[in-house]
Amino acid sequence: MNSALLLWALPLLATVSGQYNNIPDEPWVNTWRQGFNFQCPHGEALVAIRSYFSSKEGSDRLWTFECQPTPHGFGELTECWWDDINRAGMEWTSTCSNNGIVAGVQSQYFSAVLDREWQFYCCRYSRRCPYSCWKTPDIPQYYREEGELVVPSYGYFIRGAQTTFSGVLRDRQWKYILCRMTDFDCQFENL
Repeated sequence: MNSALLLWALPLLATVSGQYNNIPDEPWVNTWRQGFNFQCPHGEALVAIRSYFSSKEGSDRLWTFECQPTPHGFGELTECWWDDINRAGMEWTSTCSNNGIVAGVQSQYFSAVLDREWQFYCCRYSRRCPYSCWKTPDIPQYYREEGELVVPSYGYFIRGAQTTFSGVLRDRQWKYILCRMTDFDCQFENL
């Protein structure tokens, strides 16, 4: 190898190898620009979501999720299904149909719009119904920040989300829909 070329490249290599990697150490379910399918174990529901944004990686996010068993008095898990899907680059609002709660998420990245499509995996327990529902503030608070949702209290469940997409910043903000669920069967089919 030419010694002049080696002398020129060594400082460059030292700079690259010495750069700080500030990606939080998490059990990410995806890699940059890759799809993923995450489902909670049978009888559990999604209770925490965390994401990390990178403009250098196609304006994409790494995602991690946590689940928790539903309460014993919640009733039997009667069915699960994949609910509505959004289109990349579009705003989206989705609440689990048939009184379901979110027990999983799948997503596919589309490089043409630097965004993802999303779909919730919903599960229904006996004939429980939602009540005391509310939306969280924007998560993340500002585009391109880390985002984190932890269900604030045992007994609340994620039922869905409303998300907006910035075509300029190529990122999403989320407002998650959180609800309590009745501890008795009710007659309403779809709230």
